[in-house]
Amino acid sequence: MQSHHITLDSSSSAAGSDGLEVKCNGMRARNSTLLCVPIMAETVDQMVIDMGEAKAVGADLVEIRLDCLKVFNHNQDLKRLVKECPLPTLFSYRPIWEGGQYDGDEKTRLDALRLAIELGADYIDVELQVAREFIDSINGKKPETLKVIVSSHNFQDTPSVEALGNLVARIQASGADIVKIATTSLDITDVARTFQITVHSQVPFIGLVLGERGLISRILSAKFGGYLTYGTLESGIVSAPTQPTVKDLLHLYNFRQIGPDTKVFGVISKPVSHSKSPKLYNEVFNSVGFNGVYAHLLVDDIAKFFQTYSCMDFAGFSVGIPHKEAAVKCCDEVDPVAKSIGAINCIIRRPTDGKLYGFNTDYVGAISAIEEGLKGSPNAGSVTGSPLAGRLFVVIGAGGASKALAYGAKQKGARILIANRTYDRARELADTVGGDAVSLADLGNIPPEDGMILANTTSIGMQPNVGDTPLSKHALKYYSLVFDAIYTPKMTRLLREAEECGVTIVSGLEMFIGQAYEQFEKFTGLPAPKKLFRKVMENHS
Repeated sequence: MQSHHITLDSSSSAAGSDGLEVKCNGMRARNSTLLCVPIMAETVDQMVIDMGEAKAVGADLVEIRLDCLKVFNHNQDLKRLVKECPLPTLFSYRPIWEGGQYDGDEKTRLDALRLAIELGADYIDVELQVAREFIDSINGKKPETLKVIVSSHNFQDTPSVEALGNLVARIQASGADIVKIATTSLDITDVARTFQITVHSQVPFIGLVLGERGLISRILSAKFGGYLTYGTLESGIVSAPTQPTVKDLLHLYNFRQIGPDTKVFGVISKPVSHSKSPKLYNEVFNSVGFNGVYAHLLVDDIAKFFQTYSCMDFAGFSVGIPHKEAAVKCCDEVDPVAKSIGAINCIIRRPTDGKLYGFNTDYVGAISAIEEGLKGSPNAGSVTGSPLAGRLFVVIGAGGASKALAYGAKQKGARILIANRTYDRARELADTVGGDAVSLADLGNIPPEDGMILANTTSIGMQPNVGDTPLSKHALKYYSLVFDAIYTPKMTRLLREAEECGVTIVSGLEMFIGQAYEQFEKFTGLPAPKKLFRKVMENHS
């Protein structure tokens, strides 16, 4: 089996978009990749409304999916769609056998596409299976400005680079002006093969990898020279699973500002869609003029991810649950503090030698937020030392974040108690940091003492399971402060119930912002604009 190690020179792609200059805030965009909105309404009236909306949100063209129309009068409807569309038009009439909705006869379907060409369509998308015959049928009648996209959709997997290369050759041989290949992601590393094909393609190429693991195929098509990418008008109405909206592409990922030399950053986690990191970093990158893009990376196997995306442009990563401990083994060097913790939440690729360097900024953000919270509460401890000194610090969970918090609190002089669903894991972590252990089921029965602190580092209570809590309300009254590492939602059930008991609470947002300052500085080499970070997070929380 061939290696999927990816070495990309994203400046070498041949694909362009016919001199159609894309502008962004009056500046020339850093890429020529077009943004296309699939129009999938069931009526022509709604399609016309949606096309106007697509122009308003900043799309470059629309794909009119004729197979979605419940009633379709070829001549009359196509005339209207071409005439009333404020953007260039791409017509497709997708049959059921290629993932669409049309199940009538082929001649009627292809006749409709031929009519769209006569009436002034800018692009036609036709499936490889019928492409040669279709292109032969318009030979001599094809307007000079019309581009034929020949597409192939694979809803099972993403083939090898060799197989994809052969498929590109077959599509080219059919007479395509533009090659489109959509595959399915079983792992995020599948996308690397599509990037490789995009970069080396000698013809305009559209490469999409479907599914949440394939999201970066849409965002980074602008970096690697894809001809166009797709974004929906609103989330939920999608022509392919987990397709981003045009608004997200333009305003969350700053799509027009992504170019061949843009550095790629992201949050490696599973699950990952809840993370607010892309909102935070992309907005700050944009504000300070840093040429980077930050994405959600749904990663199953972190070692495989780093083996595959080994080029210098994949420059820095935040590491989330459940990869914080496994990530240590992926690094060439690990910061001594992170080494003692045995978990990292930040990896940078050193520009000098490409080596991966791991850090842990989790505990700094969390511990300083908890100390701040205690300063405003009774029993705040001595003025000189940490307010944590001498207190019982209860950590729920036994993963990477738990280890970081336990280690950080221990350094400040706290006594540590680890509570976990499986007692053995709790015992193991307690032995590592020098503390005691208890099973989560027994945590409510420990003898209360003054000034106890509770820190939840598990995902219990995180969206969508917001009704869950790791500890019953009646046990919370014995604590002087409760911290929850979850920040989606900002007010978890655990924090809400603690507050109702009169306990000081600290939200995971504080830990998130604290560790983000440090990561930003490691990613960019620039000082973190702290006020801007807070402002962005307040706008999004």
